[in-house]
Amino acid sequence: MLAIHQTRISEVFLIKQKIFHDERGFFYESYNQQKFVQETGINVNFIQDNHSYSKQNVLRGLHYQINKPQGKLIRVIQGKIFDVAVDIRKSSSTFGQWVSYELSCENKLQLWIPPGFAHGFLALSEVAEVVYKTTEYYYPQGERTILWNDPDLAIEWPLSSSPILSAKDQTGQLFRMAEVFL
Repeated sequence: MLAIHQTRISEVFLIKQKIFHDERGFFYESYNQQKFVQETGINVNFIQDNHSYSKQNVLRGLHYQINKPQGKLIRVIQGKIFDVAVDIRKSSSTFGQWVSYELSCENKLQLWIPPGFAHGFLALSEVAEVVYKTTEYYYPQGERTILWNDPDLAIEWPLSSSPILSAKDQTGQLFRMAEVFL
């Protein structure tokens, strides 16, 4: 059984799995398609799994694909992250709004981010390993990046110093200049 928590952006869900603990450790189904569809009402086909390793203070994002947009089911298997989803669907009532959650290997929360959202995260622990399922393959020709510290979005990243960024993330577009979904 899943515990589904709707966020302030109705299409983004925070998901808590039923975890079975005993003296040996724990077990849980990290994904079960039938239960996911029954509990969320979302019938998607995940076609790619990604695995990311980041050192503390690495900030990845805000990424999206303008062509072949990806829905993502995010979870952390080591460490802790501050995970962010930004609605970039121009026709949406929550266009330009964002939600964030702390995901960790301890809380075992998952975040469902549908297509039409930019995604990013900040590694809060010494290391963080993130795994996520996607509904589309990686399509580099359609990849776009919104500047992580865009003043119009005003994301409240929990930073104690400057983040570690890739060259791509350093040169992201301002939100008001970014290609978005209609």
